[in-house]
Amino acid sequence: MIYDLRFMKTKSSVFGLPSSVIFSCILSLFSLVSFSQVTSSIDTNSIKIGEQITYKIEVETDTTNLVVFPEGQTFMPVEMVDSYPVDTIKNKDKFNLIKKYGLTQFDSGTYIIPKQKVLINNRTVFTDSLMVEVNTIEVDTTKQKLYDIKPIIEVKKSGGNWWKYLLIGLLAVGIIAAILWWFIWRQKPLTEEEKIALLPPYDRAKMALQKLDESHYLEHEQLKDYYSELTLIIRKYLDEKVYDHALESTTDELISRLRLLKDGNQIDLSAETIKNLESILKRADLVKFAKSSPDIALAEMDRNTIDAEIDHVKEILPEPSEEEKLLDEAYREEQERKKKRKKVWLTVGICIFLLLMTITGFSVKYGFDFVKDTIIGHESKELLEGEWVTSEYGAPPITVTTPKVLKRTPAPIPEEVKQQVEISMFAYGSLLDKFSVVVATTKIKGQAKVDLEQVSDQAIKLMESQGVENILVKTEEFETPNGGKGLKIHGSGSFPSLINDEKESGNYVILIFNAKNVIQQVMLTRKADDSYAEQMIERILNSIEVQNEAQ
Repeated sequence: MIYDLRFMKTKSSVFGLPSSVIFSCILSLFSLVSFSQVTSSIDTNSIKIGEQITYKIEVETDTTNLVVFPEGQTFMPVEMVDSYPVDTIKNKDKFNLIKKYGLTQFDSGTYIIPKQKVLINNRTVFTDSLMVEVNTIEVDTTKQKLYDIKPIIEVKKSGGNWWKYLLIGLLAVGIIAAILWWFIWRQKPLTEEEKIALLPPYDRAKMALQKLDESHYLEHEQLKDYYSELTLIIRKYLDEKVYDHALESTTDELISRLRLLKDGNQIDLSAETIKNLESILKRADLVKFAKSSPDIALAEMDRNTIDAEIDHVKEILPEPSEEEKLLDEAYREEQERKKKRKKVWLTVGICIFLLLMTITGFSVKYGFDFVKDTIIGHESKELLEGEWVTSEYGAPPITVTTPKVLKRTPAPIPEEVKQQVEISMFAYGSLLDKFSVVVATTKIKGQAKVDLEQVSDQAIKLMESQGVENILVKTEEFETPNGGKGLKIHGSGSFPSLINDEKESGNYVILIFNAKNVIQQVMLTRKADDSYAEQMIERILNSIEVQNEAQ
């Protein structure tokens, strides 16, 4: 069908109706066609106590839409006993999604199954409410045996998944400990060089000469390398046993020092030994720096001379005294202690580094405050992550999910109105705490007209009487997930503190619902610096469901 827009502009009405009205109707029809259709039904509206009803929600929608059906006990006062899988029927370019529930009721009477919330993409659609009648069953007590009520069975509270986190933590600690032991604390097998280093100087010198014999320097006439190794062996031996600067001294300096030690009777070196050492060291200098090439036989003879002089030096050296042995033992023990302290500090440093890296990683992902509160602990965080409870409070009931079960508290009712009102109040915490919840149901006897604005004013005055100052008030309409409508009062203020007389910034939310001569209220408060309490309030607000007396 083609519409002539020029005709619509020139004509002010069609069939007596303004063109703007007709255009709006057309747009409405198009919007209705594009939206998904949701219907609900029950297989029977009359059952006996304990019998089951099959409640069905059918959604006709596009194949691209995401549909979320209600879950949990959202059918109160009727109880859900079973939730069946979703059936899918393809109808051309659309899907028919059928979700069935098994419902029952164990008290006789007429009940209203409340509207159910179905999410289609980001849009919320409510089904129609349905009425069901539950009939009593006649029992012949003369033939039917009656028994006492069974005692209450204590149910153990679930322990949660803490043991999984404990196992993961122990596994991580075990892996880190194994790595530290393997790379730091484990007694590693000694290398060949380390084994040689543990030998006495004399044995090391003899072993070095043996390795020099096994080399192929002389076979390849590598005299420079040969003499370098040979002089290094004697210099190392003299450095450890005679003169502790033998390695860095020149040949003339070393020989002069040896002669000085001999003249001072500090070491009984023979003049021949000193002369032999001087001759070999100077020859080695000529080979290394002047590119001299002595005969191979002379090189072998120099090697034998060094071997003999090492033996001679060992013979003239006095045996270490007991005091020197004790000093050596003390030195070795001190070295062991230093090595152990180094391992301890290295282990502590690695553990601190890993801890800081872990905290930094979690802080980047979840935020520093979350990590700090997880390690140190935070009352509101523990409430938020704990096991929440869904329960009904008052009559008619207010269904709400809270981190703790609300306890019945006495309601302050003035004497002059005690005969006119009946109040049931349930609470957790108070205005002094970081987080509080209060659920109250007020029944007004007789037929009285209730003004929600006046009730909200009284609620604000009650907060002021309890020490809340600088109250900012915002008012808006509020609708519960099951379609209950009420008034929402929220804002901020200066709340009293448990610590001192100073005030703390905080926020509050008050919900007020009116059903005939009944006023239902939910009050939530939190301190401004408590982000976990803010999340709890948001979760509570999304869980509230109210029922009037007809339901």
